[in-house]
Amino acid sequence: MPLFALTDELIFPQAHLAGADGLLAIGGDLKLERLLEAYSHGIFPWYSEPPVLWWSPDPRLVLFPPELIISNSMKKCMRKNTFHFTMNRAFEKVIHACKTVYRPSQQGTWITDELEAAFVNLHYNGYAQSGEAWLENELVGGLYGLRLGNIFFAESMFSLETNASKFVLIHFVKQLQNEGVILIDCQVYSSHLLSLGAREISRSDFIKFLELHC
Repeated sequence: MPLFALTDELIFPQAHLAGADGLLAIGGDLKLERLLEAYSHGIFPWYSEPPVLWWSPDPRLVLFPPELIISNSMKKCMRKNTFHFTMNRAFEKVIHACKTVYRPSQQGTWITDELEAAFVNLHYNGYAQSGEAWLENELVGGLYGLRLGNIFFAESMFSLETNASKFVLIHFVKQLQNEGVILIDCQVYSSHLLSLGAREISRSDFIKFLELHC
């Protein structure tokens, strides 16, 4: 498949034209309008340095809120009330922590300064959301992503305390379910997310969900 070069026009090639690895296009910018156009069609930016790379993998990892798996150990953890959960209380701190917290299995970060600023802008325009876990008054875990209609596009999470990120995810998914969200996009395969109930669906089925609910 060819790699499409974007122009200043807010136009993306159709997602099914992506290569076998999911890479669809290169270039463009991270302006609010372009990001909304991309995500609403199953496309997202993922790169470590310019230019911007745009992806639409097949299959797609998703989580349907009713299928969330809560292990017995996490049920015990949540009964202890060790952490306190909030939404959208510290978006900028959450995305910055996702960018900077060290992960032994990951070299560097894909959250560039430009992407961080773009999502902060999305947040202040009502599109990007965060969930937070607090230990007393300290932020110890969180996640963030983009909400369009009844679809939530999860981007990243971090944890500074054992089980803090799982705690946030569980509360966040339950809250989204209460608000009518029917699908959470997890993008690509992750054994950790599979253990929490996520599963892979075809890109074509994913696009159908977006057309109906995004």
